[in-house]
Amino acid sequence: MSRRKWQGWGVGLVVYLIGNAVWAHDPIFGLGPHVLYKGGIEIAPEVHLNEAGNASTFESGVELTYGLTGDWAAGVELPTGTNKDNGSVSASGRGDARLFTKYRFWRHDTLGTQESAAVSLKVKLDTGDTNTTPALGTGTTDTILGFAYGYESRKWYRWASIRYRRNGTNSAGLRRGDKMLVDLVGGVRLKLTDYLEPDTVWLLELNGEYGKRAELNGVEQVNTGGTEWFLSPGIFWTKRNFAIKAGVQIPIASDLNGNQAESDYRAKLVFEWHL
Repeated sequence: MSRRKWQGWGVGLVVYLIGNAVWAHDPIFGLGPHVLYKGGIEIAPEVHLNEAGNASTFESGVELTYGLTGDWAAGVELPTGTNKDNGSVSASGRGDARLFTKYRFWRHDTLGTQESAAVSLKVKLDTGDTNTTPALGTGTTDTILGFAYGYESRKWYRWASIRYRRNGTNSAGLRRGDKMLVDLVGGVRLKLTDYLEPDTVWLLELNGEYGKRAELNGVEQVNTGGTEWFLSPGIFWTKRNFAIKAGVQIPIASDLNGNQAESDYRAKLVFEWHL
């Protein structure tokens, strides 16, 4: 490949990473290191669907993010509707809201590539309906601390992240088990496009979850906690300041404690609009 072409690709990458942050990519289910540019606003309606045995959950909401600096962003996830069905009864209403922030503490640019790393903090608030059957909120305030690394070039992407979720205790004395989340992700842009053209990146994620047993008034609950692994294909499509992210988590391994329904699948669809 000619030196001039490599230089052109490098200039193009810098333009879209620095001047047009909407082109920056993050995983669908995992955590990535990208943040908004200073003063940037992101509006992202999204839907989630989970099924495990006879139980299913459908959630819709909107994520609002603001770029405090070029390396620091903060926002809120507001639920717009939640429906849970456990096979015998179902309930609809309001789920739990979340506050979050992400700080990118390291970034390294070379010709045609960028590497970066960030830390994140998310707080799930006790705002959902808990007087329904099944309950739509957990009745707790939970915190999630994360670390993410990302590599991005004109064609190839890779990410790695780890998150720890610390769950609170509800008014009945139930404390859901803490969780460790691990994500390894690869991505490829099969067709190299110009900035003004629609752009597609294909993703494949490996998502692992390890959960401790829940406790009720200090007593461990047998049928809680365990490990699940998912293989998750997805797509990230962008055009200028608009993007669509979609993916599905397919379970490939499970070691749940006691008698629990294994996950059948999980799906996520996100529309992103940058201002």
